[in-house]
Amino acid sequence: MDEMASVTADDLAAAREEFLSERANVVAKNAVSANGVRAAARVPEGVGANAMTFDVEVTQGDRCDQQRSGRCWMFASLNTMRYRVIKKYGLKTFELSQTYPLFWDKLEKSNWFFENILDTLDEPLSGRLLAYLLEAPVGDGGQWDMFKSLVKKYGVVPKEAMPETACSRNTSEMDSYLTRYLRGAAKRLRESYAAGVGPEDLEEMKKEMMGDVYHLLVTCLGEPPASFEVRLRDKNDELVLSGTFTPQEFFETAIDMNVDDFVSLISAPTADKPFGHVYTVSRLGNVVEDGGVRYLNLPIERLKDAAIAQLRDDLPVWFGCDVGQSFIREEGIMDTAALDVDALFGFEVEGCMDRAERLDYGESLMTHAMVLEGVNLDADGRPTLWKVENSWGKDHGRNGFDTLSDLWFDEYVYQVVVDRKYLTEEERAAFDSEEPTVLAPWDPMGSLALAR
Repeated sequence: MDEMASVTADDLAAAREEFLSERANVVAKNAVSANGVRAAARVPEGVGANAMTFDVEVTQGDRCDQQRSGRCWMFASLNTMRYRVIKKYGLKTFELSQTYPLFWDKLEKSNWFFENILDTLDEPLSGRLLAYLLEAPVGDGGQWDMFKSLVKKYGVVPKEAMPETACSRNTSEMDSYLTRYLRGAAKRLRESYAAGVGPEDLEEMKKEMMGDVYHLLVTCLGEPPASFEVRLRDKNDELVLSGTFTPQEFFETAIDMNVDDFVSLISAPTADKPFGHVYTVSRLGNVVEDGGVRYLNLPIERLKDAAIAQLRDDLPVWFGCDVGQSFIREEGIMDTAALDVDALFGFEVEGCMDRAERLDYGESLMTHAMVLEGVNLDADGRPTLWKVENSWGKDHGRNGFDTLSDLWFDEYVYQVVVDRKYLTEEERAAFDSEEPTVLAPWDPMGSLALAR
């Protein structure tokens, strides 16, 4: 055996001697083994720079809690929409049902999955594409464009019209049984095709399977309301909206938002995604007739400019990020200066790759969606600190809010959703007319849809 390929006793002795020769290593060992890496790496001066006061800020209602589910993208989307209701009618607080879009998303994702299975009947079961499709056919995650498709088709309802259930608060059981059913259904479709069953009969099989999916979802989540009564009272206890609405009518009346005006901007500085161009992710979506996702890739400063412009117009901003990086969760602080892991270990760990390299080598991807609701600006009008509404309840962070330093934004924010009016004429033209480059299903820009 090649000795250079093995870890030898001499190697271990040298490493031990080097470690023990530095007093700082021993101090770090004692601190980390007793308290954990992030607690030991916490920088109080960095934490102190995250005060909850902002130059530009929107005022939201009470915090929402996605509980044990991967519905962050739904909560973020609904939080931008409920703000409009609170503002329009002068309410103290208001919440839209998160169970209602969950039901329709699971239903539409099941149909999307079946269509993908029917489209890949000649693909080998052992190939990467089938492995990807079967991995998480109805995960809780999603993207803004997918939520937009749900709203356009099904509308929204107040939380009281379709409240949480045990299976919406904790989706793991429902997801696991629905996934098992879908995988078994995929097996039957593929075996039927191999036995010579034709396309029309396969589609008929799919229709019957979708009936089973509906049955399972109603059992877990209840039946979505076709219409409901609404009574909204403002801060002065005056009745400001009442009547019977369908979900589509309620969206049109209370939300009053043209969702097609809002576009997804990403910032991925990798060689396969030149800035200024439009991208989509293969096989990513939910509502079949509405298509998939569409992104315009721009430098990170353009995402910031658009977000600031929307906040100045008193509207919150949906965004996607890699939330686990440089995050002090208990205090609700996302700040690269608040943790110094590299100094703790004595060599580059967090600093060993830049933004593009982290995306290319699987170290970073979109894992969470939240809402920007404030920003601090320096003398030149550039951002220094951002206010974030999370969806982990009022007991998280500081009354459910987090802060996000602008340096953290540079490293780990990958997407914002803004009104198209904040784009330049050239950017709008590219978004509207350019044929999108199709990214692989497993591209990190689509990873938010895999959240469970």
